Amino acid sequence: MSDKHKPKSKDAEPQPASSYLTEHKGISAWLFTVDHKRIGLMYLASITVFFVVAGLLAGTLRLELLTPEADLIKSSDTYNKIFTLHGSIMIFLFIIPSVPAALGNFLLPLQIGAKDVAFPRLNLLSYYIYVLGAVFFLIVLVAGSLDTGWTFYTPYSSGRAHSQTAVIWATAGAFILGFSSILTGINFIVTVHKMRTKGMTWFKMPLMVWALYSTAIIQILATPVLAITLLLLGTERFFQIGIFDPSLGGDPVLFQHFFWFYSHPAVYIMILPAFGIMSELITVHSRKRIFGYKAIAYSSVAIAVISFLVWGHHMFASGQSPLASTLFSFLTFLVAIPTAIKVFSWVATLYKGSIALNTPMIYALSFILTFLIGGLTGLFLGTLSTDVFLHDTYFVVAHFHYVMMGGTFIAFLGGIHHWWPKMFGRMYNETAGRVAAGLVVLGFNFTFLPQFVLGIQGMPRRYHTYDMIAPEWKPAMTLGHQLSTVGTAILTAGLGLMFFYLIYSLFKGPRVTGNVWGARSLEWTHAATPPITHNFAEDPVVTTGPYEFPEIDPDMDRKGARHE
Repeated sequence: MSDKHKPKSKDAEPQPASSYLTEHKGISAWLFTVDHKRIGLMYLASITVFFVVAGLLAGTLRLELLTPEADLIKSSDTYNKIFTLHGSIMIFLFIIPSVPAALGNFLLPLQIGAKDVAFPRLNLLSYYIYVLGAVFFLIVLVAGSLDTGWTFYTPYSSGRAHSQTAVIWATAGAFILGFSSILTGINFIVTVHKMRTKGMTWFKMPLMVWALYSTAIIQILATPVLAITLLLLGTERFFQIGIFDPSLGGDPVLFQHFFWFYSHPAVYIMILPAFGIMSELITVHSRKRIFGYKAIAYSSVAIAVISFLVWGHHMFASGQSPLASTLFSFLTFLVAIPTAIKVFSWVATLYKGSIALNTPMIYALSFILTFLIGGLTGLFLGTLSTDVFLHDTYFVVAHFHYVMMGGTFIAFLGGIHHWWPKMFGRMYNETAGRVAAGLVVLGFNFTFLPQFVLGIQGMPRRYHTYDMIAPEWKPAMTLGHQLSTVGTAILTAGLGLMFFYLIYSLFKGPRVTGNVWGARSLEWTHAATPPITHNFAEDPVVTTGPYEFPEIDPDMDRKGARHE
């Protein structure tokens, strides 16, 4: 790595006399804090725990699928329960809150020059509501079971005759988690509108803020629909009123409309903040002003709006009218336009930039690859003719994971590595970071790329055996599942290495202060590393945009960076 791209360790410089990490000590100081940064770290610790739990469940599923027979998990019911818990915990307790609640809470006020969010106590309340919702899922995990799939599809989840598992506990948990999401969204919107520092106009805000703002709009408008749907589901189970259960006179397709009216915008609750992270990482680590700033900002809002209009593409096989399916297919292609604007702008930013292949940038470049695969394979599922063939196959599983994990999760890891020095004032081992990033990306692709082929071959999702497959297809399917399981092992090794060196850095990592990456946004240029409790010693005044990097010598661009 060239000297100018090395994180600027400042051991010679004294650490700030106090920071948000040291000013108030003790467990009670953390449990009752209203500091947005501490709340962000508490979210980070919580979602990490649930990610590990959901990941262990996923590993169990992959070990079962290593062979065609039921070796590890003997019962299909048990497999379905493990699958359901994996999906529910990963979606509701990790992916949805990961970037907005953890990184968003930490960064939003710092990036707009505010001392905190607009409603600090409401922010703490939203965390405890999250914890309360998580308790319900833990009850399901420890004392009960759930077999409906993470989507809670009716009639499996509606009538007590269909499922005797802990549907009420799980849906109550999701219902409670929705309030946490709504409160966070309200807080972010008010903070952006009312607490931007002097001189920070809308088009001087970092693109991360634009992404979080657009996400907050979706959180506020879409989440109540899920809450009402789950409330109706509980009402039907308790009082046997026909709403969704056809045996009681209800309509299960109505549940799908309600659920996906929330859940497709929820896809963008997960991915829009990831887009914001990418805009920050690519411009900082290529040392170049972002290309098409306003286009990226507007595209975030456009995605938020269009996301409410495409839910029907999940229901092409539900029997909805041909006209409705055609319209939803068209709208699905339409939402690809603002997404493509972002990808084009990122690639244009990289062109002739002084690219540093450090750990955050490896994740950023990997995101472009994995998310493009996820997005382009979505076109097959947005097309009526191919979706009917691929529906409920492993092709859908692979597409979903390439968007959510290859998108949101990879971006989340890049953001964690980019802002880790800012959060803790310590630097991780860069060599270990690059090795772990390589293992994560390699393992991820080994895990999910074969699943596209499995889906095209006709492998149904949610099956725990495939020994019934025709003999001529079984060897190919066995190979695909074996590659996928090996990929899971590689991915686990990369994540294990990452957890080790990040935790190690908290105790033994070199201390850093100041602007370690040479970034231009306020959290790096005006706040200490790590920040003080009230973020800024003096209120910053913004005179330029957040991406005004010095001009790069074109000769240096062509030579490239020298690496260690």
